[in-house]
Amino acid sequence: MSHPHPELAPPQPLPKGGLRVTPLGGLGEIGRNMTVFEYGGRLLIVDCGVLFPEEEQPGIDLILPDFSSIRDRLDDIEGIVLTHGHEDHIGGVPFLLREKPDIPLIGSKLTLALIEAKLQEHRIRPYTLEVAEGNRERIGPFDCEFIAVNHSIPDALAVAIRTPAGMVVHTGDFKMDQLPLDNRLTDLHAFARLSEEGIDLLLSDSTNAEVPGFVPPERDISNVLRQVFGNARKRIIVASFASHVHRIQQILDAAHEYGRRVAFVGRSMVRNMGIARDLGYLKVPPGLVVDVKTLDDLPDHEVVLVCTGSQGEPMAALSRMANRDHQIRIVPGDTVILASSLIPGNENAVYRVINGLTRWGANVIHKGNAKVHVSGHASAGELLYFYNICRPRNLMPVHGEWRHLRANAELGALTGVPHDRIVIAEDGVVVDLVEGKAKIVGKVQAGYVYVDGLSVGDVGEPALKDRKILGDEGIISVFVVVDSSTGKITGGPHIQARGSGIEDSAFADVAPRITEVLERSAQDGVVEPHQLQQLIRRTLGKWVSDNYRRRPMILPVVVEV
Repeated sequence: MSHPHPELAPPQPLPKGGLRVTPLGGLGEIGRNMTVFEYGGRLLIVDCGVLFPEEEQPGIDLILPDFSSIRDRLDDIEGIVLTHGHEDHIGGVPFLLREKPDIPLIGSKLTLALIEAKLQEHRIRPYTLEVAEGNRERIGPFDCEFIAVNHSIPDALAVAIRTPAGMVVHTGDFKMDQLPLDNRLTDLHAFARLSEEGIDLLLSDSTNAEVPGFVPPERDISNVLRQVFGNARKRIIVASFASHVHRIQQILDAAHEYGRRVAFVGRSMVRNMGIARDLGYLKVPPGLVVDVKTLDDLPDHEVVLVCTGSQGEPMAALSRMANRDHQIRIVPGDTVILASSLIPGNENAVYRVINGLTRWGANVIHKGNAKVHVSGHASAGELLYFYNICRPRNLMPVHGEWRHLRANAELGALTGVPHDRIVIAEDGVVVDLVEGKAKIVGKVQAGYVYVDGLSVGDVGEPALKDRKILGDEGIISVFVVVDSSTGKITGGPHIQARGSGIEDSAFADVAPRITEVLERSAQDGVVEPHQLQQLIRRTLGKWVSDNYRRRPMILPVVVEV
């Protein structure tokens, strides 16, 4: 198995007749999926998603793929193929189209409807090409065939990309539910047909590669939901991804069976479910869904609220309910269902929300105590089955953290893919398919691009480090006035602390030391403000560390008069 080295150099020009694959997101992480294919000087992008921030990234709204390696080649992009409508696959599209709005988007009906609604908020009207399973489209030099795959959102597609360099198959996110709610199976016949033609490189979903066996059918959840609905005596509040149409359908079916009305809460939930209903992907009995404003007129035992926040997102509806910061107030006897899995890294935030809801008297149902979620990603048994059908000549695990990628690579090896033809890459690592062999040839920049409010890419790692220090250790400011010619102190030092746990009165012990250090520097002829600030920072920092074992941010201000 080949794998990246941290000191990989930028790749050499693509050999004539070769196909280049550059993942810019989704490898080594769950989210931010984006892969760039290059042939004959032209580019095809598959997916362009976002990653949601973790606790050590305070203030960040979204994390984007790094477009810098393709920024000067936007005119070479033939299109963006979107495998399905989840945020980690389409959420970055508006930010790429801001740089070139006329890049065509290719996807299924529901996927395009979801991204078009999102782009409307950004005032972008995209060029789109709607495709369905079985379709085959020529997109520049890329001959693309689309294959139905089952996932936790309708209308998901895999894509087979044919070029003279060979055929590459990108699965997108998929599983092999044999009893899907929409009766749309993963098209194993199509993959077998592609296998007969010869799959030169397979990019395969790795998310559940560590999980043995097969993913249970989605419809298994229905009986659990009926039991929960049957036992609930007051309101039922369900938190789910705003794009999980299959899960919401089961909630609607249970609500209808038990005589409850449903209201969607949250802009993205209202928007996405409206789109799914209008396109026929969500079957809603007449009168079942009502506006949230009308719920006050209904008794609690007839109410179901469907909202976002299953991952503990601080600004989502469920987190705000847990914090008593939402118009909907949790009361004893309410039932809350978290109908999603835990994305790695979100565990603490989710359990914080569960504890908050429980504190106010809610009965919280989640994956840990009831079967209210099944995964949308193929487990190890399904992947083995899949590889035996596809028989790829080269394998490149995608979509997953390092442990998932390695587990997926081992599965491929078990089914007979030679070890030297299994490529374990990471974001930015460039893989060339030349003369039937895939190998790593270099690395391009593929760091995190942070979205903070209206700012995109302006916040970097140093700013996040400062934010974390401020949140963990607080800040101490020092104000000193010095004579511009002699460097002698004429005012201060005035010291104040915020969030450091140190009382301002305690600084009386260190103020004389700062004065002494500055007077000594003035005698030595050191009068430059920046140098004086460094002296203050070191002196105060050592005192705080020695006495309090803390490392707050120290902000010295030296004013010359």
